[in-house]
Amino acid sequence: MSGVSIFEPPRQSAAQHSSVEASSTFGVVGSPGTRLLAGPDFASGRETLASHQTRLGALDLQRFTPEGLRDVVRESGLLGRGGAGFPTGTKLDVAATSPGTPIIIVNASEGEPASRKDRTLLELRPHLILDGAQVAAHATGADEIVIYLHRINEHSSAALDRALSERKNLRHSGARVRVIDAPARYVAGETSAIVSYLDGHGALPRRRAQSAAKSGVANRPTVVSNAESLAHLALIARYGADWFAEAGTPSAPGSTLITLAGSVAVPGLVVEVLGPVTIGHVLERVGGLDDVPRAVLLGGYAGTWISGDVAWHTPLERHSLAQLGYSLGCGLVAVLHDDVCGLVETARLLSWLAGQSSGQCGSCVFGLPAMAESMDEIVAGVGRSRDARRLFALAGSIRGRGACSHPTGAVNLIESALDTFAPELRAHTRGAVCEQRAASDHFPLSGDAVHY
Repeated sequence: MSGVSIFEPPRQSAAQHSSVEASSTFGVVGSPGTRLLAGPDFASGRETLASHQTRLGALDLQRFTPEGLRDVVRESGLLGRGGAGFPTGTKLDVAATSPGTPIIIVNASEGEPASRKDRTLLELRPHLILDGAQVAAHATGADEIVIYLHRINEHSSAALDRALSERKNLRHSGARVRVIDAPARYVAGETSAIVSYLDGHGALPRRRAQSAAKSGVANRPTVVSNAESLAHLALIARYGADWFAEAGTPSAPGSTLITLAGSVAVPGLVVEVLGPVTIGHVLERVGGLDDVPRAVLLGGYAGTWISGDVAWHTPLERHSLAQLGYSLGCGLVAVLHDDVCGLVETARLLSWLAGQSSGQCGSCVFGLPAMAESMDEIVAGVGRSRDARRLFALAGSIRGRGACSHPTGAVNLIESALDTFAPELRAHTRGAVCEQRAASDHFPLSGDAVHY
């Protein structure tokens, strides 16, 4: 089945959301004290422009010079929420001071199958994203905003169209806006792939000699930011850098959206983290867990497996995670069901990642399928210890190589799995076969293996 996502979590009712106790450190849509998720609850649906402006006030960019606005963003310490965590203020500075007229790209593609944070913003708070894009345009002198999303996601696409229609008569509307239907591929949301696609060369991710902010689409300075990052800009422009830094921590200021997935009460529930909190506390309070899980997959399908014991006490904060060698990535926190073998699930995810290759280099074309085949043999009980050692060696030889970061992401997944699920690995390499071998619906997949 082709498509961006086959995962549509159940629409939560207002009663379900109100059952989440208000917290100074995290909340869901409509919870008191939230920022990006503040406002109407989930059941109310998309916030209209009138409601948005009544709640937050109209966005007034004329009080800022572009330089002054960039200063505010830089002082806020906002880091990109798309995975790389690059300082947004620096990106805006580079674009504003590079030759050519900048272009702003709202990356709302969210190709991670289980992630819902950007789609939730697009469906419920589209004007926050559109305001943020206009902030970025004003700060850099951009004359065009491109919204890059998957039209196949009907809810978010329809919400965006209605929001754009409401804004047609806004005074000082700023840069013109156009919408691009992104290819339904996992790697198509990477910055270099977006630039390549808009240049007419297909959504091919590549390592670039210089940043897109300096020279991107048609050699113009190109600011590519995901929906959450831009939504933060909309609030920073209204309330300032000091207000923004009141949430989060000094090393990672501002709130952060995460998506809970896997064996949790409501897969796809988006949570806004506002202050210091552990992964375990969030999983217990809003994930419905009453005990430590076997393992947690952090940061997405190209992320890192962590044992439940470790994850339970680990701070859910980007800087702290980085110091521990982890990455929050796209903000996915996925719980492995206790009855599911972690190696079986990893083999399934790895096969999917191998099929998402753009077919540009040997690391993807040959390396990822070879790793996937080795994992399949191990979980089938026909691989032995020497095969596991060869898999470790193959993964190490692939890390950091290739035309883009996709192979390294797959290596992150497999290396962390072989470490986290070491007891299972020993059992499988001695010939054991799990009774549970069927695909798990807790970790949704999307798309077919179609190369560009």
